Amino acid sequence: MTTQTDLGVSDSLREPGFIEVRCPADGRVVGSVPDMTSGRVHEIAQQLRAAQPAWEDLGPQGRAKHVLRLLDWVLDNEKRLLGLMQEETGKSWGDAQVETAVVVDAVNYFTKHAVEFLADRTVERSGAMALTKNLRVFHRPHQLVGVITPWNGPLATPTIDGIPALMAGAAVLFKPSEVTPLTWAEVTRGWLEEVKGPPVLACVTGGGATGAAVVDEVDMIQFTGSTATGRKIAARAGERLIPCGLELGGKDAMIVLDDADIDRATSGAVWGGLWNSGQICVSVERIYVQDKVYDEFVNKLTDKVTALRQGMDRDGSFETDIGAMATENQVRIVERHVADALQAGARAVTGGKRGNGGTFFQPTVLTGVDHSMACMREETFGPTLPVMRVRDEDEAIRLANDSPYGLAASVFSGNKERADRVARRLETGAVNINSVLTATMLLTLPMGGWKSSGVGGRNGGAAGLLKFCRQQAVVTERFNLRSEPHWYPYLPRMSRLQARLVRITGAHDWRRRLGRKGKNRKG
Repeated sequence: MTTQTDLGVSDSLREPGFIEVRCPADGRVVGSVPDMTSGRVHEIAQQLRAAQPAWEDLGPQGRAKHVLRLLDWVLDNEKRLLGLMQEETGKSWGDAQVETAVVVDAVNYFTKHAVEFLADRTVERSGAMALTKNLRVFHRPHQLVGVITPWNGPLATPTIDGIPALMAGAAVLFKPSEVTPLTWAEVTRGWLEEVKGPPVLACVTGGGATGAAVVDEVDMIQFTGSTATGRKIAARAGERLIPCGLELGGKDAMIVLDDADIDRATSGAVWGGLWNSGQICVSVERIYVQDKVYDEFVNKLTDKVTALRQGMDRDGSFETDIGAMATENQVRIVERHVADALQAGARAVTGGKRGNGGTFFQPTVLTGVDHSMACMREETFGPTLPVMRVRDEDEAIRLANDSPYGLAASVFSGNKERADRVARRLETGAVNINSVLTATMLLTLPMGGWKSSGVGGRNGGAAGLLKFCRQQAVVTERFNLRSEPHWYPYLPRMSRLQARLVRITGAHDWRRRLGRKGKNRKG
């Protein structure tokens, strides 16, 4: 497997001030990064600010040339990057490879459409005062955008937010998780040293204090991570009066109705719930299956989960399906949820235990679960699939909505109208019908959580880029008038004429347009 022991830092310097990065599969040290102080974050932020105006002046086409060269570099170095990612996350090679596709899609989409998305927008006139005006909206980037990302997607998650921010014309200060900082630090090095991109992209490394320093330096913050940390970031952003985007926790539900294709539904549940060992914000975390097809669903699901291969495979070998979990703490959460369920009467029909060595946890199917159990109420973020029997779609909807989270959901049904009806009643930001996770990966669709799953959103076509911009309203004159009718001094004849004009253009009946009292509307 690809090994990188440091990022410009000698092994002998692993002392206070540096963070060791270990492979979750076997515990060996695979790298180290500086634990940067707030002072260092400030220095880097100032450098980014100094470089940003020239980057904005390049325009979207000029910026696209650099960003497309970064894509070339990622593809040329894909095996090395995936190997580095695999070592710091413990993913299987197949799970890691999905992140390359995210980079390809994000770069190609936003470089292709940035000119269109950032074009000056002409606005339709409304009201008497606008009759002599031309109205436009300009889009100007936030000068410095901060992107703080979690440990589960060290290549994909910074890309999803970082690429549109760069194409908007912002400089971007990244702070990856201290658990998995190596992959994005290497991408940043590649941008600066090999792509020779302008110095508008930087990666700072460290723990929570480093992340807090980023929030204090930037003009807009995008955070992906836990709901608890997201609340703290939102509070600080509010104090600083800067915008923030928060993509937070999830407890995504899958509903399987009695007319569903059970083979497809079970395959979707396996991948949607266990990809990246279930450590995805939009993982399938709880499944509600209508009584008529419950037994068939559980039997087929169990067979497919039992057949999965777990381990850390060789580079490019695709010898395993599911890798290790990223941290020991996350394993403990999964253990607690499973133990709580079993103690309350649930059954692990497959899995249910830690694997041998490292932070592996067996892919697990739980039956006999209900909403009194932590596995159905708290975010697990692990390789578990709790399955609950329900009477009908109404009960499934009620239980799916019985959660503080509302990120995404899935509905499986053979009837389009029925599936749409269920989808419209779910309290989530996205619904996949007869699929899983897909809405999250489609850049033309908005991705945003409801309830405690977040504030704002990402993707959504133009919105995914314009969220990193400020709108600037611009008014110009249609005619070269020496003065405006409503400017000083107020003259009786002109003021009465203006009052009549307001009524003529704004009233909805001729009596009021002529200055008379009209009849009240019915209804």
